[in-house]
Amino acid sequence: VQLQAYGGGLVQAGGSLRLSCAVSRSIGSGNVLDWFRQAPGESREWVARITSSGATAYADSVKGRFTISTDNGKNTVYLQMNDLKPEDTAVYYCRITVLPRTYWGQGTQVTVSS
Repeated sequence: VQLQAYGGGLVQAGGSLRLSCAVSRSIGSGNVLDWFRQAPGESREWVARITSSGATAYADSVKGRFTISTDNGKNTVYLQMNDLKPEDTAVYYCRITVLPRTYWGQGTQVTVSS
């Protein structure tokens, strides 16, 4: 399974970006999709999750600002990021869990300037 994340970039604080992650297999059932991020010098942290049933969950730090969604027809998961803050600066990674394995994308850089 391969994942390709894209959509990162440089944005000013308060701005928005939408990340996309294209998955090389069907995401319609039996899997969990997550976004993680890793800031320089920090460990990777979980950001958001969506299950194949459509249930979502968010880290407290992004709740109310980020929205995770999928387009099953395109096998793509999105992360809409609004009201971005400098502390959101990180490399963002997508991950799919298809039990018993997990697969990671290569990451896309998001930089938020103050």
